[in-house]
Amino acid sequence: MIEVEDFRAEVRQWLADNLVGEYAALKGLGGPGREHEAFEERRAWNQHLAAAGLTCLGWPEEHGGRGLTVAHRVAFYEEYAKADAPDKVNHFGEELLGPTLIAYGTPEQQQRFLPGILDVTELWSQGYSEPGAGSDLANVSTSAELVGDEWVINGQKVWTSLAHWAQWCFVVARSEKGSKRHAGLSFLLVPLDQPGVQIRPIIQLTGDSEFNEVFFEDAHTEASLVVGEPGDGWRVAMGLLTFERGVSTLGQQIRYAREHSNLVELAERTGAADDPLIRERLTRSWTGLKAMRSYSLATMDVEQPGQDNVSKLLWANWHRELGEIAMDVQGMAGLTLDNQEFDEWQRLYLFSRSDTIYGGSNEIQRNIIAERVLGLPREVKG
Repeated sequence: MIEVEDFRAEVRQWLADNLVGEYAALKGLGGPGREHEAFEERRAWNQHLAAAGLTCLGWPEEHGGRGLTVAHRVAFYEEYAKADAPDKVNHFGEELLGPTLIAYGTPEQQQRFLPGILDVTELWSQGYSEPGAGSDLANVSTSAELVGDEWVINGQKVWTSLAHWAQWCFVVARSEKGSKRHAGLSFLLVPLDQPGVQIRPIIQLTGDSEFNEVFFEDAHTEASLVVGEPGDGWRVAMGLLTFERGVSTLGQQIRYAREHSNLVELAERTGAADDPLIRERLTRSWTGLKAMRSYSLATMDVEQPGQDNVSKLLWANWHRELGEIAMDVQGMAGLTLDNQEFDEWQRLYLFSRSDTIYGGSNEIQRNIIAERVLGLPREVKG
């Protein structure tokens, strides 16, 4: 296997050679709150990465990946962020569903779906949250009934990122009537291009709509497209979430560092840095970013209860606060629009309001840490 630093140099050189021409215009585009930016062009870039063998790096070689270690993948994401390469469009397939199918799927499911994830010809979305089951995922009410050789699905999912671009959705549905909480759920692979599926965009504060509501009304999927055993969907769904913890967070932190550096430059340029309170908040933000990175590196190869929850609290609250600092640095200029468009700092402030909600709210993360790590009594439900 290639040495980590040799691989890092390979990635750095490839990005320098390929992030040129039409792709150079994509630098810095995409990501949470900005998924609308040049989506199809970024998809073409993602396919270019795939052709070079730079997607699915940690997948086993027998499934089309390169079988690389966590350290290799960290190196990739760090170099990718340093190059300001555009955000990839295939996160749900490459980082979440693919590893889940490798761990829990049948050979037939692997053969059918992994190639389309590898070459970025099929995109996926995540059908977990519902109006009554967000951070409390066990409250899922979307139903799935096995009728002949098909599952018939009815219900609603919400906050379904990129569903309007995806061809497929992995859906957690209640397949055993009368079951409650974690029991009786199934993990289904559902095509979105069918009459029984309706996708409605949710307009965000920023005016964009990368999130969606997805309605299933007698939607169908093949009986064989249940991952794991019927009724065992909770185990598969939780297994998928363990893959979400990972190496891409270090690349994310390099993007955060760039945002922080740009904000410091703005503060110096506008004179806001002369305010002792602004200087102190920017300094605290910088030390918070360093602490976040140290925690990520210390826990990258360790699996223990609560570490994902701590990580989520660290980055979500840090990023939200950076948006607040940005507004104070801008002052009155942050309250006005130029050509009816939000600038990067206004967009950061507005979208980062959701950082402490999506993916599990602050309250849920703290409850999990308190109950599962510290052994404190469960929260009293009113």
